[in-house]
Amino acid sequence: MKNREDFTHFNDSGRARMVDVGGKPETVRTAAAGARVRVSPGTLALIKSGGIKKGDVLTVAQIAGIMGAKRTPDLIPMCHPILLDGVDLDLGLEEETCSVEIRARVSCAGRTGVEMEALTAAAAAALTIYDMCKAVQKDMVITDLRLLEKSGGIHGDYRRADRTEEAEP
Repeated sequence: MKNREDFTHFNDSGRARMVDVGGKPETVRTAAAGARVRVSPGTLALIKSGGIKKGDVLTVAQIAGIMGAKRTPDLIPMCHPILLDGVDLDLGLEEETCSVEIRARVSCAGRTGVEMEALTAAAAAALTIYDMCKAVQKDMVITDLRLLEKSGGIHGDYRRADRTEEAEP
């Protein structure tokens, strides 16, 4: 069992706190995350042809992902507001799996990582796809939200072991 001091997001009284990163050096930090929205063949065809009544699904989802990354500290309680240097999303239609594949990459020069921003970007894009397509399909499934890789910081680099099929955004 861990001691209270092993938990970084609790103060001496056991209450939640945001960790003070002021003493950490600024380093370049990047993170990439992915998500998948499984849709029916008919919905995939409508997305591909531009036939969804709400508009261009992939473009709107890409913008939503960028906005999501920028708003992460408003959604995730212990996230620090950070200055993002870049947010890039790549959305692709996969006929074989009948899905929309989402890749988000976020970067900054800062004192804390951008994993949560990348994950939030991918999640916001996936939710936007669902919202835009729900009039034609209600049983879509958002799946496989995951961190693909991260670099920078004292914990070092990470690359998901099962990432062989992943494409860079």
